Amino acid sequence: MPDKQTIEKAKQDAHEGKSSSTQAGEFVRAEIEKVRRGEHGVRSPEQAIAIGLSEARRAGVDVPAPKKGRVKETTRRQAERDREVGQGERKPAKRPGAARRTTRALKKEPTSTASTEALSTHAKRAAGKRSSAERSAAAKKGSRTKGAASRSAAARKGAATRARKNSG
Repeated sequence: MPDKQTIEKAKQDAHEGKSSSTQAGEFVRAEIEKVRRGEHGVRSPEQAIAIGLSEARRAGVDVPAPKKGRVKETTRRQAERDREVGQGERKPAKRPGAARRTTRALKKEPTSTASTEALSTHAKRAAGKRSSAERSAAAKKGSRTKGAASRSAAARKGAATRARKNSG
């Protein structure tokens, strides 16, 4: 359940004419703060973002559900239901037992997944950038699957690139 301050900030954003994703960002930020405070944990930064978006939809922010094919169909349908609840088109299903089980499960998850470092890694991945460890792993795999001739050619190409960049 989002706190009143978060809802007020989102309403302020809406009043200022800001986009629905900006309004939803308040809920995502609040969710990440909850995890950092240790109220509960999450398995990944993506999960914290998903919970924040779900809360935003249910609180009335008009965030559309993901398009078909981008996420599992069950996830997409749940996002659509959350949006309908927030827009007053559907009565929310009250399932206290399920809510308790979800909370209990989240409390067992780690809180380090919402650290600055974890979120930074998530942002880099979303932007399509690889970490040095991933690049290194890719290079090692490449060296195992190629023969000596292509490894040598790759080394020559790398040397030529470095020479070109260092001279100019």
